[in-house]
Amino acid sequence: MTTIPTTTDAAAATAAKTAATSKKNALGQEQFLTLLVAQLQNQDPLNPADPTEFTAQLAQYSQLEQLFNLNDSMDQLAAAQNSSERLSALSLIGQDVVVEDSTFTLGSDPVQIGYKIDGTVANASLVIKNSSGKTVATLAASDLSQGNHFLTWDGKDKSGNAVAPGSYSITIGATNSAGESATVAPLVRGEVTGIDLSGSEPMIVTGSGEYKISSIFGAYNSKQNAVDNSSDG
Repeated sequence: MTTIPTTTDAAAATAAKTAATSKKNALGQEQFLTLLVAQLQNQDPLNPADPTEFTAQLAQYSQLEQLFNLNDSMDQLAAAQNSSERLSALSLIGQDVVVEDSTFTLGSDPVQIGYKIDGTVANASLVIKNSSGKTVATLAASDLSQGNHFLTWDGKDKSGNAVAPGSYSITIGATNSAGESATVAPLVRGEVTGIDLSGSEPMIVTGSGEYKISSIFGAYNSKQNAVDNSSDG
C-alpha cells in the first residue's frame, strides 16, 4: 500500500528541513575561531594581515562569544523561573484561589462565584447559564462598592430545583447611576485540589475547573473570606 503524504506532513517536513539548513549555515563560535586561526596560518609572511583589521576580527569574535554566553544565561534563567513557578504552584494545594473567568464547573457542592467592580455601579446581577446557553438562575449583586465580591450559588434554578452537574457560565448585567451599561468582571473562587505539571505552564485544578497559574490573581486560606486590597466581598 502506497502512503501519500498529506499537505500537513509536507509542510512539517519543509519546516524541519528549513530549520536544519538554517542551523547548518549558521556561523558558530568554534567555526569563527577556526576560520580566524586558518587565516593566520595561511597568510603571506611578506604581506601579513593588517593589524587594524585583525583587531576588528578579534573584537567580532569577542562579541560573538558574549552573545552565546548571554543566550545560555537567558535559557538558564528561563529554566530556573519555570522550576520556581512549578514549586510555587504546589504550595497552593488546599488553598482557595480566585480567577477572573466566566466559566466554571458545578459538582455536588455549592460554588462561589463573584464579580469585580472597578468603577461606579448602581445595579448589577449575575446570570448563570448552562452549556446550552439557557438561563438557570439569576443572582442579585448586593454589594456595589469597588473591589471583589462573592456569592454562593447552591446549584438550584429559579424554581428551587437542583440543576445537573456540569459546565456553566456567568454573564453580568450592570448599569451605572445614569442607566448606562457598566463593565463588571466575573470571578470564580475554588479550593485547589491538585496541580497539573504536564504542560509548559502549571494548571491549577479546583472543584470549579482548571485554570492556568497565570490567570490567578489571589490565593487565600480556605477558611477565610477572599479579599483584595480595596474591598472585602
